[in-house]
Amino acid sequence: MRQWVITAGSTSLNDLRLDETAMPQPGPGEVLVRVRACSLNYRDQIIPLGFYMGGVVQHDTVPLSDSAGEVAAIGEGVATLNVGDRVAGIFFQDWMDGPPNPAMGVALGAPPAPGMLQDYVVLPEHGVVRLAQSLDFVQASCLPCAGVTAWNALMEGPRPVRSGDRVLVLGTGGVSLLALQIAKAAGATVIATSSSDEKLERAKALGADHVINYNTTPEWGAEAARLSGGGVDKVVEVGGAGTLKQSIAAVGFAGEIALIGVLTREGDTNPHGLMFKGASIRGIFVGSKGMAERLNAFVDEHGIKPVVDRTFEMESARDAYAYQSSAGLFGKVAITL
Repeated sequence: MRQWVITAGSTSLNDLRLDETAMPQPGPGEVLVRVRACSLNYRDQIIPLGFYMGGVVQHDTVPLSDSAGEVAAIGEGVATLNVGDRVAGIFFQDWMDGPPNPAMGVALGAPPAPGMLQDYVVLPEHGVVRLAQSLDFVQASCLPCAGVTAWNALMEGPRPVRSGDRVLVLGTGGVSLLALQIAKAAGATVIATSSSDEKLERAKALGADHVINYNTTPEWGAEAARLSGGGVDKVVEVGGAGTLKQSIAAVGFAGEIALIGVLTREGDTNPHGLMFKGASIRGIFVGSKGMAERLNAFVDEHGIKPVVDRTFEMESARDAYAYQSSAGLFGKVAITL
């Protein structure tokens, strides 16, 4: 079978290689998944560069956490899955539900966990979730990391988004567009930002009620607060340190900033602006199996279709990486196997 590998010591996307290897077999309590599609996240860009948590990979590693496929074989004792079931791996293999905890287990696509950019992969029975019935494999491959992250940011925690709330999403990457779609389905008013007027028009077509070009409106946090009538209830903060100051300006009284991003590493992170509004920051690191299941049910109920910008063949995975990091990206990039 085929598998892409991040070579040990990799510091460049050129260190990705396509190998042929023997097909694995499931042991007791495990399933063999035939991978049909994968999708890329920002995390997948920085692991081969050696910038992810843990630094440069020390062992050959199959990349990517997000995929969708079907059960090809089951090991002894597997009781909840059958051959032919459509499934995806969960990001943290041992986080079943509840709040983050020290026993969440390994995260797919980074050492020492398996990665999904291969024809077949073995996962524990508890480490997979059935796909949303309304999605094809490519669409479903967009949800395990990006979709669950957006769901966690909006619908989990102390105050899930409800009808009439105001939500701010930053940019038009995979997490932000999925958050836009989830928030709209929940009945929220959504404000979206981008540096591209063309992308903002596309965001409006997806349901964004207000849009802000952050190049022409540098104080976009204050503008989001104005558009929302005093401040938003949720900010889906994918930017990190470089955008946090503006997100604090945007959030309203008793609102929440769902802190996800590390896209920018430098900026003003002074939290005092939260104090005056009784607002808070909640850290988001993907989510649990229970969150994935609730997301899939919501997707089926509301007919949400993840935005897939471009799809690449398995052999062209490097081209998928290149496009995913380009300025033209709108939504998700997928690889079919």
